[in-house]
Amino acid sequence: MINISDVSKWYGPFRVLTDCTTSIAPKDVVVICGPSGSGKSTLIKTVNGLEPFQKGDIHVGGISVGAADTNLASLRARVGMVFQSFELFPHLTVLQNLALGQIKVLKRNRAAAEAKALALLDRVGLVAHASKFPGQLSGGQQQRVAIARALAMDPEVMLFDEPTSALDPEMVNEVLDVMIDLARDGMTMAVVTHEMGFARQVANRVIFMDQGQIIEDVPKADFFDCPDARTDRARQFLSKILSS
Repeated sequence: MINISDVSKWYGPFRVLTDCTTSIAPKDVVVICGPSGSGKSTLIKTVNGLEPFQKGDIHVGGISVGAADTNLASLRARVGMVFQSFELFPHLTVLQNLALGQIKVLKRNRAAAEAKALALLDRVGLVAHASKFPGQLSGGQQQRVAIARALAMDPEVMLFDEPTSALDPEMVNEVLDVMIDLARDGMTMAVVTHEMGFARQVANRVIFMDQGQIIEDVPKADFFDCPDARTDRARQFLSKILSS
């Protein structure tokens, strides 16, 4: 589904990604973790062209993300993205937020788009809030709306960039439960997160990054249950995050 090959990125003279290589197969759930500033959010944003990269190749479903003739709008319809800050349109209702992309990008008629939106809001437990504006919802509810909005575009893969980091602790589980259900339904997912409980429960693999490099890319069981085989940096990270 996703192939990342020797990807490097610079902000001016500062190198934020260095020769990153990995792949994600259909139905994989891959958790990307690491300390702040390690490049994990930048890496995931290169997958759908939100962050350009200067070296290497990324292919999603056989489409080259970095090619000059790639239609990024079309690609992003296939690659759903959920951010930590929700990014909902505050002047549109929840229903309108879900319908807009379907109408503008997928060219669905309004009735079909709204029917799809209502079905997805029901799936995330928010159909009763369809006529509300984002500002009338809690943070956890807004993030569930953002997930539903991404799903409305019928994506082949979902990318999550620290989807629970902006939430109050008591709202985290309501968002993680939706993500767990998606994983169990077979959605291909790449998730930047510090939620190691989620990683233990549903991930196939864990990618650990530090200083712009992929340091570990191993099955979940190896990452959590074989600490002696991990790098010193990964062990330090795990010891801090699992004890916090």
